[in-house]
Amino acid sequence: MLEVGDGNRVYWEQCGNPGGKPVVFLHGGPGAGCTPDHRRLFDPARYRIVLVDQRNCGRSLPSASDHATDLSANTTLNLVADLELLREHLGIDRWQVFGGSWGSSLALAYAETRPERVTELVLRGIFTLRRSELDWFYEGPAGNMAPDFWAGFEAAVPAESRAFGQYIPAYARLLADPDPRVHGPAAVAWSTWEASTITLIPRPELIAEFAEPAYALAFARIENHYFMHDGFFEPSQLLRDAGRLAGIPTVIVQGRYDLCTPAVTAFELHRALPEAEFVLVDDAGHAYDEPGILDALIAATDRFADR
Repeated sequence: MLEVGDGNRVYWEQCGNPGGKPVVFLHGGPGAGCTPDHRRLFDPARYRIVLVDQRNCGRSLPSASDHATDLSANTTLNLVADLELLREHLGIDRWQVFGGSWGSSLALAYAETRPERVTELVLRGIFTLRRSELDWFYEGPAGNMAPDFWAGFEAAVPAESRAFGQYIPAYARLLADPDPRVHGPAAVAWSTWEASTITLIPRPELIAEFAEPAYALAFARIENHYFMHDGFFEPSQLLRDAGRLAGIPTVIVQGRYDLCTPAVTAFELHRALPEAEFVLVDDAGHAYDEPGILDALIAATDRFADR
């Protein structure tokens, strides 16, 4: 556990080769946390693998699964500072940064802030938290592709708030309600909407994991907190500042049928960073462990391992 200030302790772990190439894995959400499977994206004989649960989720404390936990200090700027504190704590000069979904947002924010500390970037399911991206997935349009799953997300919202532009604020009110009979079902509805749509073919076991009440509450509260603040970014900030990444070897991996973070954002990032390798996987959605996406990610980390 690393003390990062603001009363927060961030969980981190290392595995693989202590003398190997340093890499930090940045999970999605925000609010998802790391799992043992994430270690397997890297060859343990060649990598010094660092995994970190970002503020208030996973094994970090205090957890957003406790409704009393204050999220006001959970910001992108603070998460970038936490990564720098961890890098210094571990005595790492430069490391590869690997991030998917929200992890790609945080990876870009970190690398654009501290490019001198980044050896390579491996990014998947690109998400920059622009209003157009949030509106697509949380305000109704994506529901046209998955109306059965959207119905559950919509049903949790009072009828008077079921309109474009009102869902994220409506959930903010529900999730802030101190009554567990209000914030609990709202959290599960929010979390299961995402779990139902992040894979090309829905996985009931994954949906059940996201529906676990404590996980769902932390996940939904942190995501909604970030989305209410546009990720704490200026408009189009991550794409605007992509030029700061020039010279950092970068691989962008994207599923063509990603319903959660549509391919247009990855395409726009590649246009802003034309020297990056862009892998568009034709038969995949959003999740990192979909076969074509997983193959491309491991090919990238294997190629960079001895660099």
